[in-house]
Amino acid sequence: MIRSVVCGSGSALPGVPVTNAELEKRVDTTDEWIVERTGIRQRHIAAEGVTTSTLAIEAAQKALAAAGMDAASIDLIVLATATPDQTFPATATQVQDALGCNGGIAFDIAAVCSGFLYALATADSMLRTGLAKRALVIGAETFSRILDWEDRTTCVLFGDGAGAMVLEARESSEGGPGIIASKLHADGAHNQLLYVDGGPSSTGTVGKLRMKGREVFRHAVVNLASVLEETLADTGYTADDIDWVVPHQANARILDATARKLGLPAEKVIVTVDRHANTSAASVPLAYDTAVLDGRIKPGDLVMFEAMGGGFTWGASLIRI
Repeated sequence: MIRSVVCGSGSALPGVPVTNAELEKRVDTTDEWIVERTGIRQRHIAAEGVTTSTLAIEAAQKALAAAGMDAASIDLIVLATATPDQTFPATATQVQDALGCNGGIAFDIAAVCSGFLYALATADSMLRTGLAKRALVIGAETFSRILDWEDRTTCVLFGDGAGAMVLEARESSEGGPGIIASKLHADGAHNQLLYVDGGPSSTGTVGKLRMKGREVFRHAVVNLASVLEETLADTGYTADDIDWVVPHQANARILDATARKLGLPAEKVIVTVDRHANTSAASVPLAYDTAVLDGRIKPGDLVMFEAMGGGFTWGASLIRI
């Protein structure tokens, strides 16, 4: 069978970490309040002049280096972001031009925190049908640009960053490496629970993020547990077979609650929310690359990705590394 095999990963974080103690100086909050409710201790904030494409390009270059591949061999770039450099053209085309692989396919996907999983499934489909042979799948955000820094309940939760993976279409056996299954969902009925109050067609402005945290938390735990079970059922694997879960890094309490609901031990869950905060579409590939670099995730491991974000959108992917 033809599978999309992960060949390398990379990540990028802007500047130096901004700690909760530093945020206390500009926002009516405390380190204790943030840690207790979210598990976040620091985040990275992009400086002026650093854009989503800046971070995406750096992550992509590192992923290509890890894969030992030349950028010219990439014929597909799918970039997930809710904070593009421009309304159009797609930020993916700027990454393509910077890498020097113009002429292939390049486009953005907007599914907020689930964006990387949407991008991964899209690239997987295109690789398996022969539309492309090698792909860069990127999640990149400068979420700090759409935060309301007067809203202490949301501005402390997010950070900036990017993560990337190189995929290649290869022949693989039943138990061999590659993307095994992906499940994606959306439910637009919950728009007002997590959204940005602006846009080119509605207000002509970028807008700021708005969120009803308690309601989002409740939906997240239910939806994530459900889609993980659905993905496992589709493959014949069980939770016991999973070596690592790489979840969207929104809130430590959501990660804990989801793991408990599935009966997964905490030591199997990759957690970076304490260091990166919520980087939206970048959080899953950032967490994955962190665990690859520190030696936890190794070739042959069975890894489950999962995420939920505004829309609501949510999904999961099961991958043999």
